Amino acid sequence: MAEAMLSMRGVTKTFNKGTVTEKRALTGVNLELAPGDFVTVIGGNGAGKSTLLNMIAGVFPLDSGTITLDGEDVSRLSEPARAKYLGRVFQDPMRGTAPDMQIDENLALARRRGQRRTLAWGISKQEKAEYPTLLKELDLGLETRMESKVGLLSGGQRQALTLLMATLTNPKLLLLDEHTAALDPKTAAKVLYLTEKIVNERQLTTIMVTHNMHDAIRLGNRLIMMHEGNIIYDVRGEEKAKLTVPDLLKKFEEVSGGELANDRMLLS
Repeated sequence: MAEAMLSMRGVTKTFNKGTVTEKRALTGVNLELAPGDFVTVIGGNGAGKSTLLNMIAGVFPLDSGTITLDGEDVSRLSEPARAKYLGRVFQDPMRGTAPDMQIDENLALARRRGQRRTLAWGISKQEKAEYPTLLKELDLGLETRMESKVGLLSGGQRQALTLLMATLTNPKLLLLDEHTAALDPKTAAKVLYLTEKIVNERQLTTIMVTHNMHDAIRLGNRLIMMHEGNIIYDVRGEEKAKLTVPDLLKKFEEVSGGELANDRMLLS
């Protein structure tokens, strides 16, 4: 069996420890992703979904446990040191791009992620030829607007561009944190289509947090459900493909001992 692309062992995280606002966000998470796994993550509010991604990205230090990426222990590495392994798209379309820079300059920055910054980071001739081709695949007309400031783009255009930037260097692991939640349904569907296309074509190992149970079932080869800081359900392959939303709700009640109280998930 191929070595895991991501391995989390006994990962715990408590915020505001020892205070009245103490919150146990992760309570001993164990998770292994094989190369090429596309995992969707669902769960109620405060289940630990975003904290899971933040711990992988190094946003917060671990309380205990280990995180390994492609065989390398990154548990103690800082967020910038882990950036070379990861691509990430956030819920907010304003994050992940430099609004005052041009589209081509943003792509050039993404291309150099994890490399040492030098003064000679100008856009090469090869990149000038390559970027319009990549942008054309997004089918948003951005290939003719290479010198437009990113801040002038719509939310959907920015999110599609951020997705392209996050996957430009074929990261070891792609983290998608409800990356279509802030978009209107039509634009969200477009960005999800692009996500599926890019992930499948490049065989990227991916974790996608979503509040949309239909999307969680439809996309990827594996689905995990979180509750109170732990993974309570992990399903893949044929079994996942047969799931329905009522199945998921029933499963949640079985393993958590209560009903799913998350209006956004139930309405989506």
